Amino acid sequence: MNIKSFLSMVIVVTFCLMAGCSNHEDKGSANNEFPPSYTGVVIVNGAQYEMKKGNYQWQRKKGLQTEVVQTDHAAPNQMAEQMEAIRTKPNQQIAIEIDSNPHCKVYLWNENGVDREIKQEANQLIVPSNKGKYIYEVVAEWADGTISYTFVVEVQ
Repeated sequence: MNIKSFLSMVIVVTFCLMAGCSNHEDKGSANNEFPPSYTGVVIVNGAQYEMKKGNYQWQRKKGLQTEVVQTDHAAPNQMAEQMEAIRTKPNQQIAIEIDSNPHCKVYLWNENGVDREIKQEANQLIVPSNKGKYIYEVVAEWADGTISYTFVVEVQ
């Protein structure tokens, strides 16, 4: 075997080993999408309104390494300035639905920041009885990440 044949064989074997060990992820699959693009909606009287996605942090194991994606986005009270409010009646019950059923916490915001955590049960809450605009942040938590969603309600 001459040197050219030997080098050619080494190159072919190396290429085959590299191809066999490569990660063949299906980028189009929702299961492999990183970070996942989970959507969230608010349901009021049967009508659905999409929440606006804000900050998120997501991680996944890739071999021995951990891959992390984290964003910095405007705060919910800043996002609310550009959002159309969902009009409701006082004491209206609303439901929150987010893909893959994460654990959720809901916070009421004002112009200065977080006002307080809102009591909710089974991803449902009751809007206030007083008229006005209310900014809500939903912090959704999955095993591998967290996404913040914002929606605005106008009680009439």
